[in-house]
Amino acid sequence: MLTHIALHVRDVDAVAAFYKTFCGLVEVHERPDPAKGGHVVWLAEPGRERQFAFVLIPAGPERQRHPRDFSHLGFALGSREAVDAVAARAEAAGCLMWPPRQERFPVGYYCGLRDPDGNAVEFSYGQPLGPGA
Repeated sequence: MLTHIALHVRDVDAVAAFYKTFCGLVEVHERPDPAKGGHVVWLAEPGRERQFAFVLIPAGPERQRHPRDFSHLGFALGSREAVDAVAARAEAAGCLMWPPRQERFPVGYYCGLRDPDGNAVEFSYGQPLGPGA
């Protein structure tokens, strides 16, 4: 069973704030990490705190993305309108990477954001996973 993903990031607080704001994640654990001069934060979806965590570890390098790099974290939303709303908020915040677009099954309708460390985050509707499946 997959229980967590851990990423080293440059600024734990900025990256945590992004995932709380855009992805609705909540902080479920925080502890100091004196060896790296910061703190570790665990984030999770409300109600799934004991199933899966997203762990942010300090002292990571900024992610350098190749133009054809489509690696990303994916979040399913309940409607096309929800995808459009996230894209509009991201555009206003200056972090929209891919404007909303429709692709053939199984991709569906999606947009992409860039987190403060340069990681891509996809918000989709109509994929065979999550809401809208």
